[in-house]
Amino acid sequence: MDINQDLPAIDSHRALQIWITENLKMLPLPERAHGNFFEECCYVVLHVPQSPKATQGGFSDLHYWIGKDASAEAREAAVSFVQCLQEDLGDQTVLHRESQGHESDCFHSYFHPGVIYRKGGRDSALKFAETNMYNVQRLLHIRGRKHVSATEVALSWNSFNKGDIFLLDLGKVMIQWNGPKASISEKARALTLTCNLRDRERGGRAQIAVVDAENEATNLLRIMEAVLGCRSGSLCPSVPSNSVSQLQKANVRLYHVCEKGTDLVVQELATRPLTQDLLQEDGCYLLDQGGFKIYMWQGRKSSPQEKKAALSRAVGFIQAKGYPNYTNVEVVNDGAESTAFQQLFWSWSKELDRKKHPEKSKLVQGNLEVGKLHTQPELAAQLRMVDDGSGKVEVWYIQDLQRQPVHPKYYGQLCSGNCYLVLYTYQKLGCVQYLLYLWQGHQSTVEDTKALNCSAEELDLMHQGALAQGHVTMGSEPPHFLAIFQGRLVVFQGNAGNKGERPPVSDTRLFHVQGTESHNTRTMEVPARASSLTSGDVFFLITSHVCYLWFGKGCHGDQREMARTVVSVFPGNNKETVLEGQEPLYFWEALGGRAPYPSNKRLPEEVWSIQPRLFECSSHAGCLVLTEVLFFGQEDLDKYDIMLLDTCQENSQSYEEMVGNSLGPGSAISEMTAAFKGSQDSPENELGLDLRVDGANPSMNHTSSCSDSMVNGSLPRERLMHQALEDLPPGVDPARKEFYLSDSDFQDIFGKSKEEFYSMAKWKQQQAKKKLGFF
Repeated sequence: MDINQDLPAIDSHRALQIWITENLKMLPLPERAHGNFFEECCYVVLHVPQSPKATQGGFSDLHYWIGKDASAEAREAAVSFVQCLQEDLGDQTVLHRESQGHESDCFHSYFHPGVIYRKGGRDSALKFAETNMYNVQRLLHIRGRKHVSATEVALSWNSFNKGDIFLLDLGKVMIQWNGPKASISEKARALTLTCNLRDRERGGRAQIAVVDAENEATNLLRIMEAVLGCRSGSLCPSVPSNSVSQLQKANVRLYHVCEKGTDLVVQELATRPLTQDLLQEDGCYLLDQGGFKIYMWQGRKSSPQEKKAALSRAVGFIQAKGYPNYTNVEVVNDGAESTAFQQLFWSWSKELDRKKHPEKSKLVQGNLEVGKLHTQPELAAQLRMVDDGSGKVEVWYIQDLQRQPVHPKYYGQLCSGNCYLVLYTYQKLGCVQYLLYLWQGHQSTVEDTKALNCSAEELDLMHQGALAQGHVTMGSEPPHFLAIFQGRLVVFQGNAGNKGERPPVSDTRLFHVQGTESHNTRTMEVPARASSLTSGDVFFLITSHVCYLWFGKGCHGDQREMARTVVSVFPGNNKETVLEGQEPLYFWEALGGRAPYPSNKRLPEEVWSIQPRLFECSSHAGCLVLTEVLFFGQEDLDKYDIMLLDTCQENSQSYEEMVGNSLGPGSAISEMTAAFKGSQDSPENELGLDLRVDGANPSMNHTSSCSDSMVNGSLPRERLMHQALEDLPPGVDPARKEFYLSDSDFQDIFGKSKEEFYSMAKWKQQQAKKKLGFF
């Protein structure tokens, strides 16, 4: 490259800018030529996201593309240009090396409806941009499912095969020939590309014809034979796809790359599972994804010389390993990692990333004006909300495996033992839209879940297939679902009564209120004991005499105000507000006495600006393959596709939640702690436990044979099956009730041994426990 060539001015308002090699210089490519790549050239493609909410996180992508017939001089010129451009753009740019026919998903995402490979070099490119395009006679081989490409091939029947699609372009007439083995989605995407060529190169004035069945298109075949000659013999069979094995992609290895003297040392560090802490900010690392793709990661404290050598080091590694020369390379900088890179690690911590890069910690606070959703589409997308929740609501619940209507006065009052259907009707651009939520309680049965899905199908048929469906699990309700009930969603333990009536609240019950606004507030019933409290939150305690609204020291004004709105759901006027540390004696008596509870203050709710990801689902040889669609839009949703949209809202529990939910009730531990604490200076025989020398407890002599069974390692089935938390024998972990069965009872009830049962997948265990009354 001419080192005196000035770097081009980057137009930040243009999403895509492309340069092509000519006489060892890089010249800008006209926009009308975008998507066309000549095989003797090299190209540099710069993509600048036009929104900070772009899929890749707002970082620019710089691609160096190599044509299969490009000269060494053209390659050197492009490499030199791209390195200078990368240095000028800074560390917020991801560098990619692309080879013709083996481009990354990111590269393909810029060119809709596909890329076109043309024969020739820069002279041909100039001719393409300037001459009358009606003077054309060429054959294009069209391939690809989601990422479509068209390659110019020889004008001969020998170029055809039964599995692909071919376009005979004659200027004023364009004939698309569909192979008999091509799928309908491939045909549809090829036709979209054909129409695009007609509109861009012929101004929409060329005529398109399609050969789908040769015996029905004899006139078109005559035209084709006049150009291609008479066809002799049968066509070649389908060409197998060159897709990489998914097992090969899963074979990842991490290497540390450094210089020792004049030698370059590449040392293997780890294989799967990789952890984020292996990447040190002062080093350079190479990640080999089974020879399918090579990543070069550069720490933010690595030297400029190391950063400049990253691409050449990756190419040298490819040659040393004997990998194909078209192997894709991605150079990523510390703090600008692509999602594809992050997902190769066991986990990618936002907290660790935030500590290393404080400037990236741009959090959207919980106080968001939901009323602006109609005028601010980005806000609506961020909250995953179609509107502000003010539309029409209808609710049903599953009772005796049938869909039963819920009385409107019980809307928003759900029970953990039931499943619910919530139909939301709203208007968008003057058209009626429907959204059906399927809500599943944690204690609902497998049969109820099946009935829930069947009822959803019935409702969808009643609305002529117009229902969009959303599956919701208890405790993981999305913002829009919460907004429908205006922050008054309350989940009770147990089962609903007639017309969806909530369980009676005459007994002592404790409710945990979380949230600051209508779209993030939910109230969940928790075990009525002191250890359930948390200093950072609000709780509502119902007793037979009085109700207490308890404010922890760590809660703030918005939480308290929202909690006052929630308690209006509960009947009765005798409600008192108590502050942590000022509770009356009866408050603690209702909870079974004082006990330790978490005192940490909850931080204000944060919404991370993590972008959704769209995948196309396909199955090859029985293997499910997900192909990511980057920078996607509505046009990427095709009626022949099965798509998966990952909105980055996980239902998995944090470690703290797992500890709180999985280790069972803490009352026994609390009682024992209190007993020891109060008797630290007492002789052993004066402890509250009053143990005999033989280990027996005299206070337990009056217990039934049930307790004796407990000592022997098992309990009768009737003391465990279908028992509420408060009715379980002391010491039984409610999350593992089945564990306390005898081996014979366990085999009789579950049809297998305990060892076989606990070797099953967790979800299968849960299903069996729900069905048999041990959940």
